[in-house]
Amino acid sequence: MRYDLVIFDNDGVLVDSEPISNRILAAYLTELGHPTTYEESIRDYMGSAMHRIHDLVLERSGQRLPGDFDSVFHDRVFEAFRRDLLPVPGVSEVLRNLDAEGVPYCVASSGGHARIRVALGKTGLYERFGEKRVFSAQDVGRGKPAPDLFLHTAEAMGVPAGRCAVVEDSPLGVRAAVAAGMDVYGFTAMTPGERLSGATALFSTMGELPALLLA
Repeated sequence: MRYDLVIFDNDGVLVDSEPISNRILAAYLTELGHPTTYEESIRDYMGSAMHRIHDLVLERSGQRLPGDFDSVFHDRVFEAFRRDLLPVPGVSEVLRNLDAEGVPYCVASSGGHARIRVALGKTGLYERFGEKRVFSAQDVGRGKPAPDLFLHTAEAMGVPAGRCAVVEDSPLGVRAAVAAGMDVYGFTAMTPGERLSGATALFSTMGELPALLLA
């Protein structure tokens, strides 16, 4: 069906940030005495809001992360983004196709507004969105897998949830979109398709996405 709004996740969908941020997260957690591999970081934290990282570490170790954990982590990530971050291959063409067909789109991310702004700015995608089409878990207080962020985004954009499509690459994001009553297209570039159960359809390259969204 033709959608009235396409909601993109940011990390791993618009920008190729997951390898960068998860390498940094795994190294920082290990530095703090919580040994974590890159693969474990991808498995456990990809798509998470920051509060979920704190919650899981406390649950597993009985120890709280330092009070400055978020700021130190983000400083390290932002430095790496400004140096190395690239857009996901093919995503600019997807956005051009949506523009040509008159289908509105926006971004809804578990990351904070500062992280989204740095990432989209570095990759040249920010001008396609602008502040009024950027939504963060900061706006609602609960990140994915809660549906709050997607429901807030649809309401702010004036579109019923059932007329929205979500593009996601994490199990948490897929669960959040399903809970919000939205179709969700799972990007399998970094996440095996079996971990994105519940997705309306799966795709492995951005070249496949326009046919799914504009059918």
